[in-house]
Amino acid sequence: MSLTTSHSDHAAAFAELADRVPTGAFIGGSWRDSSDGSTIDVSDPSSGELLTRVANGTTADATLAVDAAARAMPAFSAIAPRARAEMLRRAFELMTSRAEELSRLVVLENGKALQDARGEVAYAAEFFRWYAEEAVRNTGEIATAPSGTNKILVTHQPIGVAALVTPWNFPAAMLTRKIGPALAAGCAVVCKPASETPLTALVIAEILAEAGVPDGVVNVVASNRSSAFVGTLLQDDRVRKLSFTGSTEVGVLLLKAAADHVVSCAMELGGNAPFIVFDDADLDAAVAGAMIAKMRNGGEACTAANRFYVQAGVAEEFSSRLAAKMGALRQGPGLGDGVEIGPLVNEVSRDKVAQLVEGALSQGAKALVGGAVRDGLGWFYPATVLAGVGPSSEILGNEIFGPVAPIVTFATEAEALELANSSQLGLASYLFTGDLAKGLRVAEALETGMVGLNRGLVSDPAAPFGGTKQSGLGREGGHEGMLEYLEAKYIACSW
Repeated sequence: MSLTTSHSDHAAAFAELADRVPTGAFIGGSWRDSSDGSTIDVSDPSSGELLTRVANGTTADATLAVDAAARAMPAFSAIAPRARAEMLRRAFELMTSRAEELSRLVVLENGKALQDARGEVAYAAEFFRWYAEEAVRNTGEIATAPSGTNKILVTHQPIGVAALVTPWNFPAAMLTRKIGPALAAGCAVVCKPASETPLTALVIAEILAEAGVPDGVVNVVASNRSSAFVGTLLQDDRVRKLSFTGSTEVGVLLLKAAADHVVSCAMELGGNAPFIVFDDADLDAAVAGAMIAKMRNGGEACTAANRFYVQAGVAEEFSSRLAAKMGALRQGPGLGDGVEIGPLVNEVSRDKVAQLVEGALSQGAKALVGGAVRDGLGWFYPATVLAGVGPSSEILGNEIFGPVAPIVTFATEAEALELANSSQLGLASYLFTGDLAKGLRVAEALETGMVGLNRGLVSDPAAPFGGTKQSGLGREGGHEGMLEYLEAKYIACSW
């Protein structure tokens, strides 16, 4: 793996963007400083250098944002679905027209390679287009009660003000995946982006305002006082929905807090995706799929392949091929020419990955490529393939969130399923086989909300995204995503 260490392009790139990147809190259609004047440092993960500072929202700002959303929502939810659809369609067009600018901004604050950032921004914009189409499909139903005494009318109404809390790994897509369906349903929102990556969210707020979304419907406030800020939102009776993407540990705490006011929750939590390769798999396809499932966003994805289970007959060949592919990746600051993998988001993330790898090596695993932190600026960790990992190794029980592929060998289909289903996390899984019947059989038996069958990518705006077990509640994307922001109302009547 080659490592590019020039960082000057990043400083110059942000200087070009700086006058077009808002840094205030967006509340009620206006940009403002935080109530106490405090700010958050936003740094470049490739160098650790400061990019800019943004307003650091307080609990008072959280209440102001809910005030604005609550005032704006009645009129917004009453307008024609087609009008909301046109706003979302316009947001899609504006976001697409600014795609390169947004992609470069994602690189600068998140660290991912430019090719990954371009993919994310295109994917993020699609949620606005998809929900522009779904906004006019809020259908109900009518039936006759079995007793014949009355008619059953079912309508779907906006659930109320929604609190949207998003992570740093996909600063554009995680936000549009929540805002799109909320606006389609007629809800007003208060968004709290991750404090590591607030800039992309603030630009998206600006885009939505330009698209015609009324003042107060979308409010975006960054804050590094996450517990107090989100706690204030959940204690406000006007907030009726929480949509959170992040770790299972934080999700559990938020569910407990939401219980006090019985707030409806959609939780997209941690993942520990198994990647199963059977002896009869097309190895070219399996390695290509592994590169997507593992290395998208440098492994910093909840859907990333985290545990590789490879049948004994192809384990050595698959491992060597994957190591060759991962070892050939060019690593460096994300805007560098030909860079395919950037740094991790911060020092804590880099050190966690390093400790997991060191632990696996101490337990007998062998690094076929990578396996150690290199000296230099930024939070870089090399793409790493570990062979000979024991099935009870600690690294398999943790969400790595980095470019590391630990490989375990298995003998039978039953053993593969037992290993794959041993985690309490059940977001995504992947399997490769040349036998379609076996593939579908295993896919049904895997305890995850999504399965990639001979595919390394499962995410799609038109498909329901979400997990089982401790990976979350509810679904995002698809028609199901809009239903999260709607309440069913039953009306009994006779005629």
